[in-house]
Amino acid sequence: MDLQTTYLGLQLRNPLLAGASPLCDDLDVVRRLEDAGVGGLIMHSLFEEQITQQQVAEFAHTENPADMFAEATSFFPRLEDYHLGPDRYFQQIEKIKSAVSLPLIASLNGTTPGGWVENARHIEAAGANALELNVYYLPTSIHESGAHVEQRTLDILKMVVDCVKIPVAVKLSPFFSAPANFAHRLDKNGASGLVLFNRFYQPDIDIEELNAQPRLELSTPAELRLRLRWAAILCGHVTADISISGGVHSVNDVIKSIMTGAATVQMVSALLRRGPEIVRDILFDLSAWLEEKEYTSLSQMRGSMSLEKCPDPSAFERANYLRTLQLWKVDSRHTAGWVDAPAPAD
Repeated sequence: MDLQTTYLGLQLRNPLLAGASPLCDDLDVVRRLEDAGVGGLIMHSLFEEQITQQQVAEFAHTENPADMFAEATSFFPRLEDYHLGPDRYFQQIEKIKSAVSLPLIASLNGTTPGGWVENARHIEAAGANALELNVYYLPTSIHESGAHVEQRTLDILKMVVDCVKIPVAVKLSPFFSAPANFAHRLDKNGASGLVLFNRFYQPDIDIEELNAQPRLELSTPAELRLRLRWAAILCGHVTADISISGGVHSVNDVIKSIMTGAATVQMVSALLRRGPEIVRDILFDLSAWLEEKEYTSLSQMRGSMSLEKCPDPSAFERANYLRTLQLWKVDSRHTAGWVDAPAPAD
C-alpha cells in the first residue's frame, strides 16, 4: 500500500511524524524511530531565552569575573532546565542528519525579531530540512487586542520566511477568534504548513505551598476532536499543508486525521507511553484498513471527510451543537443526574 505523503515540500514515506519532544535528544531513540518506520522527525523547540542567557553568561565570564550581572541572569530560566542548550541544539541537528536518513524539522520559539531571524539561520545552516515556528505567546495585557496578536505572528512569519530557504510551518494556538481567516492570512504570507494545534501547559495551584506549579500531562484521544474539526474546515481553502498535533494515539486517529485533510500527524504521547515500536503496528494496521476499504493509496482518502466533501457538513458547524446536546436527557429517577441516551429521531 502506498502511504507516501508530501509535507512542507518534503517527500515522506508515510504521514506519521515523531512530534516535538525530548525523543530527538537521544540518537538511539532516533534510530529506533527510523527502524519502526516513522515518516519524519520534529525536534522540540529551541527557545530564544536559552540563547540570551548563554550570551549573558559568556559575557559575564569573559568581561566581568566578579559577576556583576548576577541579578540580571536570575531573570532567565536556568540553562539546565532545557533539554539541549543552543549550541548543543544546532549540533544535535547535525548528528541526527548524520545518523538517519529521515527528514528533520526543527522548531523555534523566539521573543524578539532579531532572535527569530538569527536562530532560524543557524537552524538552516545546521542542516534542518524545514522549520516549525512555535509561536507560544500569552497576551496578558488588557490593552493588547486580538488583531495585534495576529499581526505579531504574521510579522514573525514574514521575517523568517524572508531569511531562510527551507520551508516554514506555523504551529497555531486554538484560541484565535477567527482561525479560518487567520490561517488564510498565514497561508498568503508564506507559511508552507499549518500545525493544529499547540498544546499549552497550564499551571496548577498548590494550596499548601501557596504557589503556582507546572503540570505536564500527556494528551488523550479526546483532544483530537478540536483538531479534526478545524482541519476539515481548512481543507481545500489553504494551500499550506495541514499537520495535526495532539490526541493522535491509534490507527483510527490517524485515519480520521487524513480524512479531514491532514497531510501528516504528529505523535508524542503515544510514543512516550508505548515506545517507538508502536509506529510499526500503526502503519501495519493503516495499510490493512486501506486495503480493506479498497483504497489504492493514502492520498486517495485524504480530505474525504472535509467540510467540502463530508456527506453531513453541518456536523462541523453550528447545527451540530443542538444535536450534541440532545444526546443527553434528564434521568427522572434521580433529583440530579444524567444518562447517556441516543439522539431522538428527526
